[in-house]
Amino acid sequence: MRNLFSVLFLFSLISNAQVNRTNAEKFPVFPACEGLDKSDLELCFYNQVQDNVYQNFKVPESLKANNFKGTVIVIFEVNDKGAFKVIYVDASDEALIAESKRVFEQMPKISPPTYNGRPVYAKYTIRIAIPLQSSAEIAAAKIAEKEAAAAAEKASYVYKPNDKFLSEVDSIKYRKFDNPQYQSHLNIPFSHSYYAQFDDDMNQVGANNHTGSKPYAYADVAKYYNFSQVNQSLLKNKQGWWGKKFWNENLVQMQGEDYWFTLNPIVDLQFGKSDPSVAQYTYVNTRGIQFNGGLGKEINFTTTVFESQGRFADYFNRYAESLAPAGGNPAIIPGMGIAKRFKSDAYDFPLAEANLAYTPSKFINMNLGYGRNFIGDGYRSLLWSDGASPYPYFKLNTTFWKIKYTNLYTWLKDVRPDVTQDRTYATKFAAAHYLSLNISSKWNIGLFESVVWTNKNNRGFDMSFVNPIIFYRSVEFASSARSGNAMLGLTSKYKWNNQIQFYGQFLVDEFSLNDIKSGEKSWKNKFGFQLGAKYFNAFNIKNLLLQTEYNVVRPYVYAHSEVITNYGHNNQSLGHQWGGNFREFIAIARYHNGRYFADAKITVGTRGLDFNNDNDTFNYGSDIYRDYEEGRPYDVGVTVGQGNSTNVFIADLQAGYLVNPVTNMKVFGSLIYRNFTPATETALAVKESTTWFSIGLRCDIFNWYFDY
Repeated sequence: MRNLFSVLFLFSLISNAQVNRTNAEKFPVFPACEGLDKSDLELCFYNQVQDNVYQNFKVPESLKANNFKGTVIVIFEVNDKGAFKVIYVDASDEALIAESKRVFEQMPKISPPTYNGRPVYAKYTIRIAIPLQSSAEIAAAKIAEKEAAAAAEKASYVYKPNDKFLSEVDSIKYRKFDNPQYQSHLNIPFSHSYYAQFDDDMNQVGANNHTGSKPYAYADVAKYYNFSQVNQSLLKNKQGWWGKKFWNENLVQMQGEDYWFTLNPIVDLQFGKSDPSVAQYTYVNTRGIQFNGGLGKEINFTTTVFESQGRFADYFNRYAESLAPAGGNPAIIPGMGIAKRFKSDAYDFPLAEANLAYTPSKFINMNLGYGRNFIGDGYRSLLWSDGASPYPYFKLNTTFWKIKYTNLYTWLKDVRPDVTQDRTYATKFAAAHYLSLNISSKWNIGLFESVVWTNKNNRGFDMSFVNPIIFYRSVEFASSARSGNAMLGLTSKYKWNNQIQFYGQFLVDEFSLNDIKSGEKSWKNKFGFQLGAKYFNAFNIKNLLLQTEYNVVRPYVYAHSEVITNYGHNNQSLGHQWGGNFREFIAIARYHNGRYFADAKITVGTRGLDFNNDNDTFNYGSDIYRDYEEGRPYDVGVTVGQGNSTNVFIADLQAGYLVNPVTNMKVFGSLIYRNFTPATETALAVKESTTWFSIGLRCDIFNWYFDY
């Protein structure tokens, strides 16, 4: 995998001895380059590096004897002291790699690169052609090549007047836009509130679909829910261009005979007030753009770019800052990503998401993307949640008979200082598969398996896990029991009738049958479970959904003895957002009528947090970024809620009006009440009651989770 990324990166580099720099206002300065302006200084730096290599590089005798010809590619940096350091060498022979490192170690110290007048470090790349050439020889060869090409073009050119014009552009045909995305394999943006609108249609008794793997594609839902008909019923009678675009349509929409495109602005504008608060108000200011399209029936794509600034209620700000990565950035916004400081008390958190879907047949669907995924039928997922930051992924969906089989391969980050090297965060990988089977017209079960591993011993992306039908646990055992972290899961859903549905999950991180039998509540019994129910069109009120859910996760679940292989990404859990050591009850009501909607949610829970103070530094099993082999207070008698037992109560009410159905843009008001009561108050477990009121206008295309 490392070589693959190297090839992709180096493919874009300029040939011969040209050097490519990172952001630096001014190049490093060799003594021979003193006094030159920016463009001349850049060329001089290239030439000086090349000439130093030409004068000092010694091609191994074994290669000379065979008249070796080739290229050595060296990625190096010049630090803020002016010293050279090799980062990576790509060569076909180990002797060339060693010689390249030797030559760059002997490079003289020079004036460092600067940015805004301050010394910084910067990365560069050089291609060393063998046989060796000086910078003057390279320049002469380029001039000669250009002259020869110009001469050949001049000699072969014969002017032929042509009075005819092609009509290809004028003959392109356009069709009336009829919302083709609603029948496409484009992903439906995953929002709990939006998915609730067609959840009852997807869960009718006898439906042979699979609701546990999200996000859905429009084509999967369109069999049961008519998007075009629903949107048609919501249309406002607007004749003007601005009225149609604001209330009913995409800003830009185009459809041809076998393709379509849409372009829309994306906003998330929130303004609020919380109490208590160190700031006068809270806000989110997100501006973005979303581009969707389809080429034929097989290819669909979406890309969304956000630019955001925000400040939140105090408890959310504290939690975001407790996730801060190495490198000086103050916070990670849960579900978003790394945040920079904005002004003195807010955050800047840019975000981008994308997905390319290829559906070669009715059985196979492939997705290459940067975003989030979700496994389960509940509000929470213990197996794979969308609460962490986006990540690169490849997903393969195979659907046939009564089965849907989902394979997910991801590239994740560990951003802790302990594993950050040369200002680069550690990369780790995760693979998961989820087999969903409709046992009968009412009963569905699912089997889940995942494994997380890291680039230990240059393991890279382990191709053993690419096989979509292999058992990951057996592969991980063959690699070494401590080299990765494997988990198993079971899901189930039972449709009592068209209105009532029961669902659940069971997660096994580690499980010892002997310890279960002993009844001593061993720490090794690392498991969690979920029980839930949905009541569609409750009390025969159309579009009223009631939902209850109970989640329990034992201590040390999602953690690992090798912290980097825990079930996390960007300092956030890939499973339940609370990590381990908790129990939680959730009650939800959702209602919509035309363009009006209202959602209410109550969360009641108990969390067993760590004290992390002078009197108690034990690991009680809630923090998945702690080694479960260190600081564990007991081996037996381990119970949910142990440690700093904390009661949590959160009430969340939101209501509003759907402005534009095609972008799911809503104007809304939100009220959150949160009571957080730890047995012992600590720096991160602050006893307080928070009331947070917000109003806003947002495109509801992802889930905000404020229930921490």
